[in-house]
Amino acid sequence: MPAPAIKICGISTPGALEAAIRARAAYVGLNFFPKSPRFVSPRQAAELSKRAEGRVRRVGLFVDADDDALAQFIAATQLDGLQLHGSESPERTAQVRARFGLPVWKALSVASADDVAHAHAYAGAADLILFDAKTPKGALPGGMGLSFDWSLVAQRKGAVAWGLAGGLTPENVAEAVALTGAPLVDTSSGVESAPGIKDEGKIAAFCAAVQRA
Repeated sequence: MPAPAIKICGISTPGALEAAIRARAAYVGLNFFPKSPRFVSPRQAAELSKRAEGRVRRVGLFVDADDDALAQFIAATQLDGLQLHGSESPERTAQVRARFGLPVWKALSVASADDVAHAHAYAGAADLILFDAKTPKGALPGGMGLSFDWSLVAQRKGAVAWGLAGGLTPENVAEAVALTGAPLVDTSSGVESAPGIKDEGKIAAFCAAVQRA
């Protein structure tokens, strides 16, 4: 079985971007949620995007953004995909996909089997479902280092492609891949030295662990 694709999310500096590319990540995430410590402005995103072009795919992370906000960042950044990480319904997800003509990933917060089952509602609306850990009410929707019971998605087969996120680190990602068979893994806080500060050594270690899994 091929190694999972890797996404390093919350990239905000050239150094972190270059570290992800050196480590052979398939995707980097640019966070456009203003409340996040990983937020990047349109100008920052444009600079990072230009550096990344043709070297790694760029996914923009949005949380319940309206069309104007989406259009602003997409125009500035030349994204390869959109990640909707809020409470976007299947209908809203399909609307975004149709309007902007880009692949759409929908993050789903998981605490139970019912949360995983909800992925079926996004068939035909999302190109990929990203199963992430449910965070406490009032907290950020991701990037908090929380994980969920991986057995809930073990060896999952479904109508929509999927990936695994939530609390993945260089130390536990191989175990997560072995248990779940995830075709894609996504990390943000798991490769940081502080919230929003990527650690280039941890990025390298994370990607190496996935590639050996």
